[in-house]
Amino acid sequence: MSSKVITYKADNEINTIRYLKVIDKNLIKDIEQLKSDKKILFIYDKQISNKFINEIKITLKLTGNIVYFKEIEGKKNNKNLKNFLNLFNLLIEKEFTKNSIIISCGGGVVGDMCGLLSSLYLRGTIYLHIPTTMTAIVDSCIGGKTGINYKGLINSMGNYFHPKRVYILENLITEIPDREYFAGFAEILKCGLIGNKKIINYLIKDKNLYTRKSNKNLSNLILETLQTKIKFFKNDIREKNLRLSLNFGHTFAHSIEMITEKIIKKDYLRHGEAVGLGMLCEIMLSNNGKKNKLYNLCQKILKKYNLPIKLNIYQKKRIRIHQGIYKGVFLDKKNKNNNPRYISLKKINKPKIKEILDYGLLNDTIFNIIENN
Repeated sequence: MSSKVITYKADNEINTIRYLKVIDKNLIKDIEQLKSDKKILFIYDKQISNKFINEIKITLKLTGNIVYFKEIEGKKNNKNLKNFLNLFNLLIEKEFTKNSIIISCGGGVVGDMCGLLSSLYLRGTIYLHIPTTMTAIVDSCIGGKTGINYKGLINSMGNYFHPKRVYILENLITEIPDREYFAGFAEILKCGLIGNKKIINYLIKDKNLYTRKSNKNLSNLILETLQTKIKFFKNDIREKNLRLSLNFGHTFAHSIEMITEKIIKKDYLRHGEAVGLGMLCEIMLSNNGKKNKLYNLCQKILKKYNLPIKLNIYQKKRIRIHQGIYKGVFLDKKNKNNNPRYISLKKINKPKIKEILDYGLLNDTIFNIIENN
């Protein structure tokens, strides 16, 4: 496999995803074809291996463009206004124009910030993205959602802006640490549950197909997941209807993330781990607090890919965590009429947007994922 390509249209623009072994010639060719002013800002996460970053730097220098490099730290708490404005000021300082190129290389934090940066600077620059975490590769690298956190609210500042090119690199996937790697499988499972039974069949197969991190089956799984996500957002970019289904598990996940970071520690859970727990909550809520076959299937697949199915919280913190999750659900961006909304799922491929009206059931659902110690 040398290259696999997905092309899709969003906001009247044609965008491309490339699945590659290495990036060099493809990146050079794409940059040559773009009508740019020959200025590039390459923003990358400092946690990525120097070997990989240096390879990209050398490739960018070969394009003949003026290239600036900016290293940032892609931690959740760094996705804030201060760091965003530092990047914005750098564009002004280097006299970037609407025809300049911004290339981001990192996970969801880096992608969200750089996407917002690219969209707001002079109302839009040329944006390319190289996702480096599994969650970013199978989810956040496409769809156009950008944002930073503000006043304690996740993605409270943001908009929609699509990268012209996304590069998924096989040689980078092999370097992803196991915990980060498997965290992405929750988003893969999500797409399978809401819109593609083929993905479920992939996941039920022998896990060894995917733990090698470099094989045809993995590339097929990733591309199948991205195609499924495109199906949900391409005609509903701004989440008026169908795209909301992609939030399956996220009403609870964002709340779980926020409160565990506040009470326990930063990065206590990976985003994908929280999404897995959130999906269990929303399936249970969909079925009036019962654990049905779909719940058991979801739980089985999560366990298979080393993802948590319970929040193991010490007794003295359990009440605060419970209260925090409950409160956080009511802060979700999808909410209307003062009631939280979530994605109800009673059958595979049949997601529905619903309001949470039974607050007692909401409490019971949260209690279910907080395990006694």
